[in-house]
Amino acid sequence: MSEAEKKDGWVGVVNGKPKIGQFSERSRITKLSDIHAFTEMTGDKNPVHYDEELAKKTPFGKLIVQGGVTTGLLNACVAEDLPGPGTVFLSTELNFLKAVGVGEKLTARVEIESVRSDKPICRLTTKITDSAGDVCVDGTATTYTMALKGL
Repeated sequence: MSEAEKKDGWVGVVNGKPKIGQFSERSRITKLSDIHAFTEMTGDKNPVHYDEELAKKTPFGKLIVQGGVTTGLLNACVAEDLPGPGTVFLSTELNFLKAVGVGEKLTARVEIESVRSDKPICRLTTKITDSAGDVCVDGTATTYTMALKGL
């Protein structure tokens, strides 16, 4: 391995070193089954997810999916697309701005804000919008990407 490769923390990373400004987007429509699956995984049985009559009386006016259902698209963006396979979150800072109901189309976007050369670490801006274009979640994340080539 050359001296330059030893200093490049991105050697062996599946998608290679990302560039500032690169982005990934993923979309999906939320389902009632998402609420049930998330509850099965976490135990979150908040009535705003299950009691439609109660939920209608809240400021949301409807049943809403758990925040983890909404932000799960960000996991797919970073692990599958950008930076890509082998990527995990080191930290996230998320601001929940608008509740998401069942049957809403969400689009998650991650964009590369900065890239370290010595280590496979990126800082990302994150955003999730609904079909009306309203921002439901925004924030930042720091990721680490493991080299998977040759494992």
